[in-house]
Amino acid sequence: MSEQPTPSAEPAVSQQPESPSYMRKIRSFVLREGRLTKAQKLALEQHWAGMGVDYQPQLLDLTALFGRKADTVLEIGFGMGKSLVQMAAAAPEKNFIGIEVHRPGVGACLADAAAAGITNLRVFQHDAVEVLAQMIPDQSLACIQLFFPDPWPKKKHHKRRIVQPDFVQQLRQKLAPGGVFHMATDWEHYAEHMLEVMQAAEGFANLSATEDYIERPAHRPLTKFELRGKKLGHGVWDLMFKRES
Repeated sequence: MSEQPTPSAEPAVSQQPESPSYMRKIRSFVLREGRLTKAQKLALEQHWAGMGVDYQPQLLDLTALFGRKADTVLEIGFGMGKSLVQMAAAAPEKNFIGIEVHRPGVGACLADAAAAGITNLRVFQHDAVEVLAQMIPDQSLACIQLFFPDPWPKKKHHKRRIVQPDFVQQLRQKLAPGGVFHMATDWEHYAEHMLEVMQAAEGFANLSATEDYIERPAHRPLTKFELRGKKLGHGVWDLMFKRES
């Protein structure tokens, strides 16, 4: 991997954006603060200054944040971060941003990224909806990734699913023209919900030749959880929609 310029300790910001009208009151996640391992705690202490980004209601200058201008991929809810780190390592020409609310997952991601010598990854520990609304400039992202979000399977909880019409339109604002929203889930009913929402979404085109799902693209690594599910006969559904307008 080629060396990248080291960004300043504090990310550059521009003017504060207007308060968005879509800030939701219903959260799509439950914050379960698990115990940090010693390695995760050490990674947070040692590597947050270099890779972590503190939430603040001001737009980021992504070029200043990474020390370069490059296509930027943002992942919502990266879990323990293993696949995100693999993607960042495999595509050093791109910038990657990961957002996760759970502190142990953030610590694990930082530890793996540091061990791999990755310089093209920045991480938030915060609600992705607020980060996107307040800190990510419009038309600044080449790709938004949402892999295996909480499916909220009970019908009474469907309103908590993050893939909803209003949220999808806010993502469209953050994507550059031609940018892609890539989703994956192992819950068939949630896949159907995602497809229904996206097919009706203004300004998006389905990249599936069959107008539904796609084969897992090579750039999305298989997780241990996914491999185990495949052995048990569980399905996984990928969807990719491009911003057309």
